[in-house]
Amino acid sequence: MHTSPGNTNGTGLEAVERVTWYHWMVVIIASCGWLFCCMDQRIFTLAREPALEELLREPAPPAAETAEARKQVEQQREVRAKSWGGWATGVLMIGWATGGIIFGMMSDRWGRVKTMMVTLLVYSGFTGLSGIARTPWEFLGYRFLVGLGVGGMFAAAATLVAESVPGRIRAVALGSLQALSAGGNITGSVLSTYIQPGQAEYLFGLSGWRIIFFVGILPALLIIPMIIVLREPERWKLARQRARESGGGTHHVGSIPDLFRHPRWRRNVLVGVCLGLAGMAGLWGIGFFSPELITQALKANNEPQHVIDLVRGRATALQDVGSFLGMVCFTIVATAVGRRPAFFGAFVLCLITTIFVFNCLDSSTDAYWMLPLMGFAQLSVFGGYSIYFPEIFPTRLRGTGVGFCYNTVRYLAAAFPPALMYLNSTLVGHGVEEPFRKAATCLSAIFALGLVALIWAPETKGQPLPED
Repeated sequence: MHTSPGNTNGTGLEAVERVTWYHWMVVIIASCGWLFCCMDQRIFTLAREPALEELLREPAPPAAETAEARKQVEQQREVRAKSWGGWATGVLMIGWATGGIIFGMMSDRWGRVKTMMVTLLVYSGFTGLSGIARTPWEFLGYRFLVGLGVGGMFAAAATLVAESVPGRIRAVALGSLQALSAGGNITGSVLSTYIQPGQAEYLFGLSGWRIIFFVGILPALLIIPMIIVLREPERWKLARQRARESGGGTHHVGSIPDLFRHPRWRRNVLVGVCLGLAGMAGLWGIGFFSPELITQALKANNEPQHVIDLVRGRATALQDVGSFLGMVCFTIVATAVGRRPAFFGAFVLCLITTIFVFNCLDSSTDAYWMLPLMGFAQLSVFGGYSIYFPEIFPTRLRGTGVGFCYNTVRYLAAAFPPALMYLNSTLVGHGVEEPFRKAATCLSAIFALGLVALIWAPETKGQPLPED
């Protein structure tokens, strides 16, 4: 029997329906929305250090006339740029968390498609404006605003896909949404090999990092197919209608307090937050500092800056290829075996590979084969988030719950990038050898939190989307 997208039988059970062209268009457009978010993330991780070094640059004092003195000034600026880079990453994550909460609720109230369109314009517009920053504070402000849009996009996109496609392909569709996002990371990395962020005067006298941020405004064109093709899921329309007919009561649409009133949803929120924090803090607080790790390793080998930029771009692109394969692998395991076993294996791999890479990467060759391993592990859990989070909340709270679990944790995870740099500078002050590597190793313990959370995590394999 053919039914409309997202059809239900009114009892919360999904009707049998065949897969149509519209289902695939939903997955493709939603995946592109999230893909371009990830392109922005990769551009940022590659451009933040050269951007902040330029924005922090001051004329060398007269005392810095000797080569040794100039080298010391340069090293001090690099340390400051790393510190500011940690704060910029933290600010981005705070914006991401705030946008995820706000737009997650709005997706339950306004609709999934409308929310996707708004968040697309927000993150693409402010990515472009990041290229005109004149001070570090302006740069941080733009990154916060970018984060608002990025945070809202995931909750709206994942919820739209979960509610629009037939239940029998839901896990594959949601896993594909997250896996295809690796294409955005790869695109950002490839762009950086052509528009090198560290190049002082790339085009029209502008630095490479400014130009590459300007390119980030182009995804706004995706709003055209969103307007023409997408429509709100029937499941969401029915949930909103029921809420209106009941006069609200204790069953509100898009209500954070309702997530905590019922013991089932409260437990699921706490499980989701712990799973999300483990992966988010590990990726953004450690894994996405792989460009800085490459820089440190290659500078120790006296490699010139253009070689460092090239290796950073290529190696992070390979890291993203590993990320894609990791999310695909998670989807296969979660579909065949279950969500909990897939998460368990992924978090164990995260812990092992992160410590290995940050302690053993010493050359460009190492970067080319080690970073894909780390990307495979660290991003595999994100494939789990897109599959699992929509499956543990009811329709009236689904966008809110997904946004809360995926984004609220960023408030906590936002402390990890500055913490990494603080620990690094502290170890430098104590004369510890290779402090950056040691700091990353210490913070890798956060992956164990995900393993603990699995004790209380419900298994959702083969279960319909919940209603209440």
